[in-house]
This record gives sequence, C-alpha cells and structure tokens, in this order.
Amino acid sequence: MKEMVDWVGPLRGPNEGGGLSVPSKVKAITVPVAAVSCGGFFTMALTEDGQIWNLGVVLAQQTLTMSLEEEIRLEEEIRWKVLSWGHGGHGQLGHSSIQNQKIPAVVEALAADRIVYIACGGSSSAAITNEGKLFMWGNAKDSQLGVSGLPEVQPCPVEVKFLMEDDELGPHNVLSVAVGASHAMCLVSR
Repeated sequence: MKEMVDWVGPLRGPNEGGGLSVPSKVKAITVPVAAVSCGGFFTMALTEDGQIWNLGVVLAQQTLTMSLEEEIRLEEEIRWKVLSWGHGGHGQLGHSSIQNQKIPAVVEALAADRIVYIACGGSSSAAITNEGKLFMWGNAKDSQLGVSGLPEVQPCPVEVKFLMEDDELGPHNVLSVAVGASHAMCLVSR
C-alpha cells in the first residue's frame, strides 16, 4: 500500500502534532495515496480512489478544521473533480474570472471530465484527464499554456493540442505535467 510520509512543519492530520525532524507516516490518511504535492504551508494528497486531502495551513494561514466525517462526505461529492481556491488574479483558479476564491470550488469547465492529475506553478494551472488529454489555464503572457492566440489571462481551461506533424510524437496520451513560473513540460506516451 502506498502511504504518505512527511517531516518538518505543520503537515499532519488532526491531533497528530507537527514539526517532526525525521520522516514519519501521516496517520490521518488511511487509504493508498497516488500523488502528493506541497505548497508553502500545506500538503495536498490525491488518493488512489480519487479523494483529495488537504493538510496544514490554508487561506490566510488558517488551519483546516474539518472533521473526518465531513471531509469524507465532501469528497464523495467531488471525486475526480478539480477544486481550486486562493488568489485568482491571473485566472489560475479556472473559474472563468480573475476573482479570488475563499473556499474550495469545483472548476466547472472540467466537471464532466475525470481528472487524474493536476499541477500548478507561478500563475498557471494544468489538469490531465483519464483519456490523456491536457488542459491548461491562467497566465498565458509567455505562451506557457501551449495554446496559440490566447489572451494574456486565460481564466477558463483550454485543451492543449500538440503538433501532430511531428512524426516522432504521433498519437499520444499525456501522463504528467509540470508547471513553472513561465513554462510547462509534460510527459507523454504513445
């Protein structure tokens, strides 16, 4: 079983304490973990069954204080969906606006898709579907979204279409994506 391990900082579940100096299992998550991502003061985990867990400090450094029962009910409703919140000044939240979002909200443009991977960086965001399609949104000033002709701010997800003329790429599926401050890279399979 894949388990989540962390150390240092307030990245623990309820009543677990924080600030460990050596790696230790995160006991709050009892199901297999598929992916983990860390922010400045928090950690998010995606479980193999599509649950999203958030541990640590969120929104203006307020600790998440949701009971496990409430969290499980919420996650049943949002499984395989993208939720975003926080600063939205460059459209990076995907809510078709540049407004800030104080609480997690589903990215409606992707609600019909089964999302299996997400990435954020700088002021841009990305999501990959179970069919291997890549969607990106947010700051497009430096063409980091991979779609030509976009405005500098793209607040709604758009599908990235690859150059099919490239004989070496051919038909493919996107497996993962990384988003930097003004660039992005992805791993594909044929």
